[in-house]
Amino acid sequence: MERVLSSELPAHVGERVKLAGWLHHQRQMRSFIFVVMRDRAGLAQVVVEGPPMGEVAGFLPETVLEVEGRVVPSAQAPGGIEVVEPSFRVLSAPTGLPAVELFRPSLKEQLPTILDNASIALRHPRQRAAFSIAAASAAGFRSTLDDLGFTEIHTPKLVGTATESGANVFQLDYFGRPAYLAQSPQFYKQMLVGVFERVYEVGPVFRAEPHDTVRHLAEYTSLDAEMGFIEDHHTVMAVAREAVAGMSTAITERAGPAAALLGLTPPHVPEVIPEVDFTEAQTMIEAATGERVLGELDLAPAHERWLGDWALHTHGSDFLFVTGYPMAKRPFYTHPDPTRPSVSNSFDLLFRGLELMTGGQRLHRYEDYIAALAERQQATEPLETYLQAFRAGMPPHGGFAIGLERWTARVTGAANIRETTLFPRDLNRLAP
Repeated sequence: MERVLSSELPAHVGERVKLAGWLHHQRQMRSFIFVVMRDRAGLAQVVVEGPPMGEVAGFLPETVLEVEGRVVPSAQAPGGIEVVEPSFRVLSAPTGLPAVELFRPSLKEQLPTILDNASIALRHPRQRAAFSIAAASAAGFRSTLDDLGFTEIHTPKLVGTATESGANVFQLDYFGRPAYLAQSPQFYKQMLVGVFERVYEVGPVFRAEPHDTVRHLAEYTSLDAEMGFIEDHHTVMAVAREAVAGMSTAITERAGPAAALLGLTPPHVPEVIPEVDFTEAQTMIEAATGERVLGELDLAPAHERWLGDWALHTHGSDFLFVTGYPMAKRPFYTHPDPTRPSVSNSFDLLFRGLELMTGGQRLHRYEDYIAALAERQQATEPLETYLQAFRAGMPPHGGFAIGLERWTARVTGAANIRETTLFPRDLNRLAP
């Protein structure tokens, strides 16, 4: 007999079927036992009567079972269906009770306990649902860029030089010489614009910045894209909008049950995301709050939240592009605004008041790189293989990067990014 999933039971009413999964919960009554089975598709109720009750009553939560029985309608059962006249086969028995109580609608344990016992806690349907959202989002990112003519790439995570000047890096010994965990695929995706014109990557990046906040991780999943033959950063922003819209649509198409379980509606991405200049944003914040922010090189988290509220109330949008950040705050490869050399052709995308994406136009002429590095007193030798691509001729290009865990946390309403990170790595956590 072929196994069926819990979600497939309505199509088998009146038939005998085989289920396989975990014992999620059981309720023992006087003359019968309700057994709730869990598989990757959801929950199924099995009604046990008669002699099997003694055996089933001894099963611990999370016992891995095969169950054969007949499918019948039941208004009180999950999905209006239950399995009766069952027989059980134990595939694997746990050695004791799980460290977290998975039968509850939501886990009652605190986040540190949940993270310490992630291999068990992630089995809970609501915990797992967030990662179905993440998986659908990544698939939407890929499919959208595939349709726009991008090529997926996979670049090294062991590199010989830091990518982002000023950011801390994880250094390691590489056969007797120093190497680093990659902070981003930035250099490689730029080089590969000279090969494929349009590229993207979904992969881990590493930041050894000592932040212990609800929004920072030492390792996260970055959704990166880079494209050639652009006009300026607005070309990049248009593609970035398509990527985010594709991610949102994919949640509905690929993770509808997970979204329903969490009670969320994927965000609406407007055809044209509103945009505000960095200095204009500072002026509005200063006028509204009385804080002195003009002249600062970046937006504080509180100011991002203020702008998120402003975009929602003024434009009805969860999203807001902030453009024109100071060149002093951007990496050396950032292209300046031709009319305002101290201002960059770059942007951040705020999503519900949180920085989700950073991107912009890059320098593309070799001589401009030499000048930019000299101005910042950075040596060219460590970047020789990177600069090689520009000596050979590169088109005007730009790109962006999205943090998948931040996106998922914002979509699901998680208060802490660790809630939407599989086995998070941060200032204090290196296990499990």
